[in-house]
Amino acid sequence: MGAPHREPLYLRRSGTSLLIDFSTGEAAMLHFGADLGPALPDLSLLGDAVPHSALDVPVTLGLIPQASSGWRGRPGLRGHRNGQAFSARLRVVSVERSRGGRSAGEECSAAITQADPDAGVSVHTEIRINDGGLLQIRHRLDNDGAGPYSLDELAAVLPVGRAATEILDLTGRWCRESHPQRLPLHQGTWVRSGRHGRTGHDASLLLAAGTPGFGNRHGQVWAVHLGWSGNHESFVDATADGRTVMGASELLGAGEISVAANASYETPWLFAAYSAAGLDGISDAFYTWFRGRPHHPGVRSGKARPVVLNVWEAVYFDHRMPVLLDLAESAARLGVERYVLDDGWFRGRRNDQAGLGDWYVDEDLWPGGLAPLIAAVTGHGMEFGLWVEPEMVNEDSDLARAHPDWIAGPAPRPADGGAGGGPADRLPEPWRHQQVLDLVNPEAWQYIFDRLDALLSEYRISYLKWDQNRDLTEMGHAGRPSVHAQTRAVYRLLDELRLAHPDVEIESCSSGGARVDLGILERTDRIWASDCNDALERQTIQRWTGVVVPPELVGSHIGPTTSHTTARTHDLSFRAITAMFGHFGLEWDVRHLADSERTELAAAIALFKQYRPLLHSGRMVRADEPDPALRLHGVVSHDGGEALYALVSLATSFAELPGRVCLPGLLPDAAYWVEAVFPAADDRRAFLQAAPPAWLAGGVEATGRFLAESGLPMPVLNPEHGLLLAVRRVTAAEAAAPAATGGQPVRKS
Repeated sequence: MGAPHREPLYLRRSGTSLLIDFSTGEAAMLHFGADLGPALPDLSLLGDAVPHSALDVPVTLGLIPQASSGWRGRPGLRGHRNGQAFSARLRVVSVERSRGGRSAGEECSAAITQADPDAGVSVHTEIRINDGGLLQIRHRLDNDGAGPYSLDELAAVLPVGRAATEILDLTGRWCRESHPQRLPLHQGTWVRSGRHGRTGHDASLLLAAGTPGFGNRHGQVWAVHLGWSGNHESFVDATADGRTVMGASELLGAGEISVAANASYETPWLFAAYSAAGLDGISDAFYTWFRGRPHHPGVRSGKARPVVLNVWEAVYFDHRMPVLLDLAESAARLGVERYVLDDGWFRGRRNDQAGLGDWYVDEDLWPGGLAPLIAAVTGHGMEFGLWVEPEMVNEDSDLARAHPDWIAGPAPRPADGGAGGGPADRLPEPWRHQQVLDLVNPEAWQYIFDRLDALLSEYRISYLKWDQNRDLTEMGHAGRPSVHAQTRAVYRLLDELRLAHPDVEIESCSSGGARVDLGILERTDRIWASDCNDALERQTIQRWTGVVVPPELVGSHIGPTTSHTTARTHDLSFRAITAMFGHFGLEWDVRHLADSERTELAAAIALFKQYRPLLHSGRMVRADEPDPALRLHGVVSHDGGEALYALVSLATSFAELPGRVCLPGLLPDAAYWVEAVFPAADDRRAFLQAAPPAWLAGGVEATGRFLAESGLPMPVLNPEHGLLLAVRRVTAAEAAAPAATGGQPVRKS
């Protein structure tokens, strides 16, 4: 046997594997994808051919792709020492392996160190493959030389199988986040850059490559996500030699990272998944990882995700106490479990043009502080939550007047704000009348920590809705780009507050879904997917956000009958069904509902609570429904014992009848009882038909195989309506009952 780092590294878990060969002295990535089985061939015989008019040796795709090995694609490391040492030649120094997983012999993590003594740099790489198959990889660059090392990029990349010929990623804008786009994979590089200083409304969230026409439940798929909340870049690089890699990196500003001698820079985690069964397999890998964390909501607290009422679209800045108390009482009667006071409670905040930064309860508006409202809310048995936006500042605020030098910008600002008309006077263009507070400044960071800590210490606050309502354009500290340092400062602020107040949950909101990533979700308990509560828009936003993020972490609210952001009007049943598949809540003035609305809303809340344990723990399944007007998705328990599906009509169909719709994900040979649970079968708003399918009135029994392969005839839904289907496995006793009851099955509610 050779040295330990001469043996290949072969990580295997949950149907996924990664193979790295060290025989040439470099960490050469040979495979990421399907499990290759327990035995490997002799890798020394599997070197590539050498073509004409090329390097005289096979070109290695390294763990850090580098020109010194002949790689002509996108390099993994770009940096220099004052223009020198621009092309590193990294070679393996050590490989540390860890075994575990279901079999004690499975290698499931490793640490690889590569170094170039001449360039004075080394790169330490951590790799993990988690239960469920989600791979994590990150690098740490150490400056072993005498002077500073200027780092331009350090990327994590993985090989993609040759079968992949299509790319899928996501894009969007405010109130229309997480929409998919597909394109063929051609030779060259597909790059998605995020320069928002935050993740961005148009962030890809997931960059995937797969076999032709891969869908929800078919095709091979390779996918990556960068767990980082600042500037970033993700890419697919198809080189001329026929190999394809995909990866991501932090997108650094000019001169932003200069690594001092004996110092380090660490990349964010790259998360990667492979599936042989379409995008649902990618979701399985991410969901398993999320739910296996000890600090995952529900695991950490031991309680179910509470039904939320956020007051924003109910009252906006109208913070009169009688209104808020009335709203709390109405919410409690409906079954709400958490009441969130949104923007407008702090000094000088009567609109969105002033007050940000002055995190003191407004004495004029709240002469008794927040205590009377909190007492009323908690007296109704609800938790109390509060909106904050700690990273931002209005120029019209006491904080900005006292500390103009705490506002981030392209040039240092003097304490008096500057008065000479020079560079120090120039601020980034305003966005919603606000600027960014420079949290890299220790004094500014400490001020924000102290104010939030004081609020959480004084009041019985269970939840913070943490907002961030602008891009970080021209983000600078002391005249240098500082998105990296600002992001790290925000992470530290969240970490320290959670340490000081471990029972407080935090939501990441960023003018809706502009900060949705696994970096922020390591420090928060849910995300707000969009400021749009229009149920039709939310069907797509939540569906694609949910490829990566499980429903218990995605805030999903029933908005007003007519949407405040699109002016569309939807029936309550459609809004409720849409909100059901997330962290359910309301953002609606429920004080003056008609009796019929109140009854229907209370029933929807009760239905969510009934199925909440399933919705927030089961496997997400999405049918490959051929009719683009219809969408079928659901959650199936891991033991196959129960499921809840939503059939949604997005538009008018080209067909007269929806026909038989299949219900995927059940145990093929088990018998199931299927029934429609919401809305009522005779709801004339939801259905347009002379008569429904016969089974709709009382339910039907069928095997999982029948439901998945043949399906059930569905009612004719009106556009922008939905139907909830509850499915449970028939017990042996129930299966035997028809013979004793004249052929009628015994139903169990």
